[in-house]
Amino acid sequence: MNRSNPRASGTSGANLPALRSHNAALVLDLLRTAGDAGISRLELAERTGLTPQAVSKITARLRAEGTATEAGRRASTGGKPRTVLKLVPSAGHAIGLHLDRDELTAVLVDLAGTLVGVRTVPLDFGAGHDTVVEAAAREAESLIGGRRVLGVGVASPGPLDHHTGVLHRVTGFPLWNGFPLRDALADRLGLPVVLDKDTNAAALGLALRGPADSFAYLHLGTGLGAGLVLDGTLLRGSRTGAGEFGHQTILLGGPACGCGARGCIEALCLSSVARGDIAAAARFLGVGAANLVGLLDIDRVLLGGRTVMGAPDSFVRGVRAVLEERARRGGGDARAIPVSVTPGGPHAVAEGAARLILGPVFGHGAAGPGQRLAGDAG
Repeated sequence: MNRSNPRASGTSGANLPALRSHNAALVLDLLRTAGDAGISRLELAERTGLTPQAVSKITARLRAEGTATEAGRRASTGGKPRTVLKLVPSAGHAIGLHLDRDELTAVLVDLAGTLVGVRTVPLDFGAGHDTVVEAAAREAESLIGGRRVLGVGVASPGPLDHHTGVLHRVTGFPLWNGFPLRDALADRLGLPVVLDKDTNAAALGLALRGPADSFAYLHLGTGLGAGLVLDGTLLRGSRTGAGEFGHQTILLGGPACGCGARGCIEALCLSSVARGDIAAAARFLGVGAANLVGLLDIDRVLLGGRTVMGAPDSFVRGVRAVLEERARRGGGDARAIPVSVTPGGPHAVAEGAARLILGPVFGHGAAGPGQRLAGDAG
């Protein structure tokens, strides 16, 4: 069972006690999806498989904590009208932090996942551990404002280990190798913290709001990476190594990459962007996307990141053209895969980071198998 961080105090650090229960998470998720229309206790019992008595106890606790409230009454087929309940989104919040190489974005979302606040400030990821941790904590604190915050999700460049919350040799920033970022930030804030790769966080947020299909989220900003969702499940890999998409070598003897190799997709895309050739960057990105489609048989490709957002139509058009050409050559059941810009917009990574916290609240297990929230007793 997760226990609240003993360092967390006051309303900003309060964990909702009923959220510890798996059954309560099932009920909360149905309240969330019901929206303002609400849902009756009888419907909750039918959809969760819980007894009416168990549902009544859970909803009574949720109402006492202010997490659920009455949403009116609904006519019954027999007997008195049924009381309808709904989620109170403002009863809890999560913070999401996107640590980019040169920029920090912090968002605050409520229990329904609605964006409540956002801040974006410059960041030098190479400035040192203490400087970056302090900057991240400062932006998180600026958004709390006395609200009930369940925790902080952090999206960082990889590679990293999301189980232990430790960074590895981030490309271009070897000073982070072995640094326990998750625990350092939890100690500074006195709140539970979850750490994951930036692309994983974005893909998670997209998966939780979309169909349970297979897709690749390709993020081109100051670097290039991928978040992979297969049959509705985020693929991290046992060492959080899945999705190191940008370091595929597709041009032997090509430009040098920050990882030490040559001809990586990341280097080819960024060098093309640097010389103003967006069309070439999009084609290189399309080659990598086509490799993923052929390898994983995914259903769609989503594009995001600051560089993509600077010329979204050009990137979508270029990637789509490569995929369509690959489909024409494939024959048989080959098909063109849909390509679009992520619906998450400019804050997709930070909002995905916040859902690292919210996912488990609603029984989605988004923090990952076996991962505890930093600051929990176990």
